[in-house]
Amino acid sequence: MAKRYGMVIDTKRCIGCNTCAVACKVENNLPNNVWRNRAMTIGGTHPDTPAGEFPNLNMEFLTLSCQHCENPACVKVCPVGATYKDGDTGVVRQDYDKCIGCRMCMAACPYTGVRSFNWEEPQHVADFAFGDVDVPAHEKHTVEKCVFCWHRLAKGVEPACLEMCPGRARFFGDLNDPESEVSKRIASREYKQLLPEEGTKPSVYYLV
Repeated sequence: MAKRYGMVIDTKRCIGCNTCAVACKVENNLPNNVWRNRAMTIGGTHPDTPAGEFPNLNMEFLTLSCQHCENPACVKVCPVGATYKDGDTGVVRQDYDKCIGCRMCMAACPYTGVRSFNWEEPQHVADFAFGDVDVPAHEKHTVEKCVFCWHRLAKGVEPACLEMCPGRARFFGDLNDPESEVSKRIASREYKQLLPEEGTKPSVYYLV
């Protein structure tokens, strides 16, 4: 049976610190103003603000990136196969060399903000590259998104966001393996998936 890599995020452990977002940015040498992962506040109208009125306040965090859907809408609409699902792992990947910048994948994806588009030649604050040497070069007029740190998976290493999470709120593995840690965690806890009504079958689970 082919693998289906997925991620489980424990919302009770997540503290919204954005370490996962920064780890991703550095590891993948992301251009200025490009983020593949975001820690969003479920509460007030601004980051790190609670909902409700004192003393009855409530605040939660939700980290958002590509959901690596089992039935990805983005793959269906890409006219050149630049957005595709890896047959061996289920990871939804991007081929920059094939991408023609039509942004059909961005329009089809129901998860707002998980993709970015390089309108201009990518710029970086530093004049040298950060992250892994095997990260593909970023290109003008191409779409970018989380690929579960594919360059790390190829070496048998987990995505960078897991390694750096101080709350140990993130878990990664094969959802098709009932003995994997991710499978055991979603079997033992109540969880939610984002926009299940869209029929995309996300591979990211949020423990609640």
